[in-house]
Amino acid sequence: MSLREKTEWIAVDWGLTHLRVWVMGAGENLLAERSADQGMGGLTPEGFEPTLLALIEDFLTDGKTTPVICSGMVGSLGGWAEAPFQPVPCAPQSTASIVSAATRDPRIAVSILPGLSQTAPAPDVMRGEETQIAGFLQSNPKFDGVLVMPGTHSRWVHISAEEVVSFQTFLTGELYALIARQSVLLNAVAIDGWDDAAFEDGVSEAISRPESVAAKLFSLHAAAQLSTPAPEAARARLSGLLIGMELAATRPYWLGQNLTILGAPKIGAIYARALSLQGLQAPVFDAAPLTREGLMAAYDSLTAPAD
Repeated sequence: MSLREKTEWIAVDWGLTHLRVWVMGAGENLLAERSADQGMGGLTPEGFEPTLLALIEDFLTDGKTTPVICSGMVGSLGGWAEAPFQPVPCAPQSTASIVSAATRDPRIAVSILPGLSQTAPAPDVMRGEETQIAGFLQSNPKFDGVLVMPGTHSRWVHISAEEVVSFQTFLTGELYALIARQSVLLNAVAIDGWDDAAFEDGVSEAISRPESVAAKLFSLHAAAQLSTPAPEAARARLSGLLIGMELAATRPYWLGQNLTILGAPKIGAIYARALSLQGLQAPVFDAAPLTREGLMAAYDSLTAPAD
């Protein structure tokens, strides 16, 4: 039997800068995985279907309609089709609020999962992370505590009774990229390399005096002008200062809480180290497979026989 014949449905994680697809067979069998640097940020609404078809054409069969389940920024305003946010507290995933995207090709039927929103204590939204949370809860249904989700936009998510109770988002990753690549620190900060001691000092200083972080960031530039500090140490210190500032702001989320980190292994380990400096232990789960597991849960819910 060919891959075309084996394909039952396709899972899609479509973010601002990336596109990842998993081709699924019977019994949650993964047949193939493909990705492209074609996030929704660079597409018009008319560009989504041909971009997706370019990745999955090999798995589609004439005369057969293959379900495609999507999560992420593809459902935002300006995406393929807007999937309205679901307000918390609620389950991380709502297939009842799924949105169908218009397609020209009869071989695909595209559905987009909604993100989550809150209005108090401060307005906040997420798209894509809720699918990772749903995937995590598939194998950890009794989890009660806080999920730390580092990335371009880091999120701290309070989970109780399999629901998202509240969450808070930080621009830590985006700030790092802007400061390291578009500020006076451009020539002071290395692209690669690391210094554990510099990172740990940055975290400790930012947690103890978060109001001084802006001055300490400029001191990295000044040091590069007055001496020859290792740019790898500057990179680690910059990361430590920004993550430490985030930890100072999220103290209510981690004091006395059960913590788990969902993220790419490298950045997840960095956050785990920062938390360990506060005497906290947080296991790290790779977010990539959790996204697929969350999409699988959505597909199972959509295809489950009615009671």
